[in-house]
Amino acid sequence: MNQPSDRLARKNAVVLAMAQAMGGALTSITISLGGLVGVYLLSQTGKLATLPVTTMVVGTACGTIPAGILLAKIGKRPGFVLGAFLATLGGLVAFLAIHLGSFALYCAGTFLSGSSFAFTQQYRFAAAEGASDAFRPKAISMVLAGGIFAGVIGPQTVIATKDLFLPVAYAGAYLAQAGLSLITIAILFFLYRPPSPTLKAADAPRGRPLHKVLTQPAVALAILCALTSYAVMSLVMTAAPLAMRDCGFTTANAALGIQWHVIAMFAPSFFTGTLITRFGAQTISACGLLLLALCAATALSGITLGHFYVALILLGVGWNFGFIGGTAMLTAALRPEDKARAQAANDFIVFGCVACASLSSGVLFSSVGWASINWAVFPVLTVPLVLIAVVLLTTNRRPHDRVA
Repeated sequence: MNQPSDRLARKNAVVLAMAQAMGGALTSITISLGGLVGVYLLSQTGKLATLPVTTMVVGTACGTIPAGILLAKIGKRPGFVLGAFLATLGGLVAFLAIHLGSFALYCAGTFLSGSSFAFTQQYRFAAAEGASDAFRPKAISMVLAGGIFAGVIGPQTVIATKDLFLPVAYAGAYLAQAGLSLITIAILFFLYRPPSPTLKAADAPRGRPLHKVLTQPAVALAILCALTSYAVMSLVMTAAPLAMRDCGFTTANAALGIQWHVIAMFAPSFFTGTLITRFGAQTISACGLLLLALCAATALSGITLGHFYVALILLGVGWNFGFIGGTAMLTAALRPEDKARAQAANDFIVFGCVACASLSSGVLFSSVGWASINWAVFPVLTVPLVLIAVVLLTTNRRPHDRVA
């Protein structure tokens, strides 16, 4: 069978990588400021301070199924444009909420921004469409590599705009978010639709029941690796700015820490796809989980600015290997007729768990502190690592045959 041409897939990957740069920047604004704005609006460091970050993640979880349905019905380009528009609206609502001093309205704004990110998360799957088996993991990595620019754009936007409307702090960053999302919309108009064979309704293959797809061992392991990587990352990352502030560091220090974290999340994407092709998705995902454990160990070893920055960098690289590895495992395990529903279900499961981790982060930080959050990482990582080890030890295939 002839390999499909990757020319169009490569063009789409570039466009989606540029859109990812903007979309990722929008989320890093709330990641940097969510807890701090929560403290600002509540006038205290309480258990609800990180709720705005959680509502953003809940928005992503709630948006995954509608996003999957809309993208299937109206197409990728209009669906992605609609998602970017939600980010514009979310930024304007958050801007207004900070001016009004309304914590509830601010959470509504971050929820809308999170709903937009549900569409952004589909960029990686859209990049894989029409790509050959060899190019598919590289296409996914190319899109996520766009996030390296988000790692600079988002935090630098925070630093440059957070004081524009003093004495009302932080509001300028969310007006800037609305502007960045308009740029995203402009980029998405260059997205091409990959050609697909036309099938009559009677000839089109029917997908299997969703529960049968999700309970396949390969699919279940892929989802577990992705959700563990993302949930652990969210647990530690959400609390980090608050922990840095309590240790006497400034908002700019926290924003720069998040900047290096986001860069570390996406910079490895330039070669993660190649590593997956060479060593297998399971192996790379396991490496990511081990790096997350190393992040927790670093955070537990000290509370200097250097400890925070190194831990956040390890957290980002670990997420990259674990999440891209899980995504590649998932795309390889699914039949074409099952992909749309299974991918939407995957994101719903992943971001549902991420929302729980984000909310738990604020509660844990307020009640038992930064160290306990990092100690909690180790048992969470144990289950997927053991399962991956079992898969790798029981398979007779060579590592380069386990290509996702």
